[in-house]
Amino acid sequence: MKTTVLLVDDHNVVLKGMRFFLETKSDIDVIGVANDGEQACSLALQTKPDVIVMDVMMPKLNGIEATEQLKQLLPESKIIILTSSLEKEHVIPAIRAGADGYQLKDIDPDDLYQMIQNVAIGNTHDALHPQVARQLMTHVAKDDDSTKFAQLTVREAEILRHVTLGKSNKEIASDLFITEKTVKTHMTNIFSKLDVHDRTQAAILALKNQWYTDIQT
Repeated sequence: MKTTVLLVDDHNVVLKGMRFFLETKSDIDVIGVANDGEQACSLALQTKPDVIVMDVMMPKLNGIEATEQLKQLLPESKIIILTSSLEKEHVIPAIRAGADGYQLKDIDPDDLYQMIQNVAIGNTHDALHPQVARQLMTHVAKDDDSTKFAQLTVREAEILRHVTLGKSNKEIASDLFITEKTVKTHMTNIFSKLDVHDRTQAAILALKNQWYTDIQT
């Protein structure tokens, strides 16, 4: 089955370049392109893509605003922010809005292709640019998280461990012999207890608190 992708960027050269490359991949179907956030939201609602690759600085509706809207309307669609900016005022709001990945436009095309495929199945472990990951770790470090992990049940902790290893809900369900619906329910509880918005933030928080290291030993 092909991964369906919507490309969003207000620079036609970038848009055409991404489309040309991705259409050479037999397991990718570029189902649409958009030049601004409003058009992206409209097309996404019509096509329901697996993955949306989105710029930040765009007219009418920027990528962060569009991401926030789309995550509410199409929670199953994954969003990768692909931009030239590593500024904190873009990075933190984008992740808070629900972006599943954040990368720079100078990423190697093959790496972008692999990231799209990984994010499509819920594997966002390597979807963040290293500088973005460091910014997020610094940001979450401002809060006292020492008691948050103590709130997790044994099953929730087990599922979070799998998340930190970059596994998708489907893979976690298979490993733990439970349904994907059960995994999603536990993930919702984990997000609430850790005060994060998505699995990427949960994994980063675990790493920052050395929880990931602790449960490996």
